[in-house]
Amino acid sequence: MAMQIRAALGLDPWDVFHQGLARHVGLSFGTITMIVGAAVLLLWIPLRQRPGLGTVSNVFVIGLSVDAALNLLPAPHGLPLRAAVLAGGVVLNGVASGLYIGARFGPGPRDGLMTGFVRRSGRSVRLVRTSIEVTVLTVGWLMGGQVGVGTVVYALAIGPLVQLFLPLFTVPHANDSSGARPDGSGGDHAGRVRGGAVARLRAVDEPDLVASAPTMSTTGTVPSNE
Repeated sequence: MAMQIRAALGLDPWDVFHQGLARHVGLSFGTITMIVGAAVLLLWIPLRQRPGLGTVSNVFVIGLSVDAALNLLPAPHGLPLRAAVLAGGVVLNGVASGLYIGARFGPGPRDGLMTGFVRRSGRSVRLVRTSIEVTVLTVGWLMGGQVGVGTVVYALAIGPLVQLFLPLFTVPHANDSSGARPDGSGGDHAGRVRGGAVARLRAVDEPDLVASAPTMSTTGTVPSNE
């Protein structure tokens, strides 16, 4: 996230909102991220969503980490270097998403908000997620958050990147009996994880549903709420 901010070429929708809000209230980007995360988590109550360790960690760890990284990272100069920093940030975000989702400790507040609305409304994941992200993107842009080529790059790249990394990092359930190796080869389970990852990633950046459905079968069947 800090790399994308320093590249100054555009942020993902939620970070456009965070940045726009930070410019008006005089708090750091990371602090705003934590406040918004906590506020979104309150919306889980009427949606009957239950947080996990990953949910609470998402609120605090990301906010503290992004502020620390922003204090360490200088702003790159020149378009080629800025583009490289942007690309690195997006790829690392894909790696981090694979790790965090694969750990199966619950979705982040924003992803849980999406799955909660899907479950309660009966609408498709694609429609609900698009509606939420278009809303926060528009509000963030109106408040001065940066929208640009980086916004488009993130939207197009994050889904395929998570699809690539998720099978490598997904922790199997205790009742999995396969012999899949860390490189993704060997054992029937490896194939099922890859197939499940493809199914779970039909829409851009939808794999957070994996973490919100810890009882999902190892065949990769998508929960009915998707």
